[in-house]
Amino acid sequence: MARTFRLALAQINPTVGDIPGNTVKILEYLERAREAQADLVAFPEMATTGYPPEDLLYRKSFLTENVVAMEQIAASSDDMAVVLGFVNVLSLEPPSPEIADAGDARPQITNAAALCHNGKLVDIYHKIYLPNYGVFDEQRYFKKGSICPVYRVGGVLIGVNICEDIWYPVGPTTVQCQTGAELIVNINASPFHAGKRAFREDMIAQRASDHGLTVAYVNTVGGQDELVFDGGSIVYDAGGNLLARAPTFEENLLVVDLEFPHDIPNPKHEPTGAFASVLSSVGEPKTLSVSDTVPGNRSALNGRSKPAEINGPEEIYRALVMGTGDYLRKSGFSKALIGLSGGIDSALTAAIAV
Repeated sequence: MARTFRLALAQINPTVGDIPGNTVKILEYLERAREAQADLVAFPEMATTGYPPEDLLYRKSFLTENVVAMEQIAASSDDMAVVLGFVNVLSLEPPSPEIADAGDARPQITNAAALCHNGKLVDIYHKIYLPNYGVFDEQRYFKKGSICPVYRVGGVLIGVNICEDIWYPVGPTTVQCQTGAELIVNINASPFHAGKRAFREDMIAQRASDHGLTVAYVNTVGGQDELVFDGGSIVYDAGGNLLARAPTFEENLLVVDLEFPHDIPNPKHEPTGAFASVLSSVGEPKTLSVSDTVPGNRSALNGRSKPAEINGPEEIYRALVMGTGDYLRKSGFSKALIGLSGGIDSALTAAIAV
């Protein structure tokens, strides 16, 4: 008899800097996941702070407020596991007086995922691959992680990692797979550009089939300054087949029932040679039992969400509408002046603004 695990992916639209507002939203979606009888709910990368927080990360009060928010959310987890993106504070002080004297007084922080259960923080995963190209500047702020944990939740072995960590063919997911993971929960704040959705889905399908495990990818949604996040959270099975997809450019709670073989898998054979060397350079494996309680009887879900794909001009138009609207709302503007000349470009501008 197969083991059934109910997973919820909370595709939310946080606001950078609005930790109280983001916390309210997270708690709302946490309650919705509980009503859906989920075994685990996952929130996007840096859900507490919004992404990218940039130089707000130099404010000690901001960092502290974000940790307090994480603790408040952890206290609400009860018997449902919660994976939450936040900024973990290793120290509010620089690593040594010499570094501080050299002018670098930055706090020591990581881009992190909290695993919460039974009203408390159980463990923290620290992002290993920190992007430093294009719109990303994470190496400026964060220390990298070195541990690749696998958690036993509801009788299922789950690896948690963050965004860039899964883009590498051999990375934290590989280490977690070797440790026996059956499900990878990857939390993201992955910006939109034309054509990225298809590329992203192909990559996740490849990771799932290459490693022979289920991959759940939860993405943030919304506009933040010049960036737009399209959502499109997805779940692929171990054969690289799409199980469920959240809609793009809107908030959504994607709930899916996953089935795993009755017998929990053993860790893979100990890697040797060059492969072992590569894996050791990625991170150290770790296992932690969170909950052995297997879910009881509950009503089956009514099908799986697979909304129609949008591409081309419609995709770009919806990104422009969301980006413009969120820029105004999150900046606190109540009015806007639109210049119209009467041409087709003005008509498009007016349509986006409305």
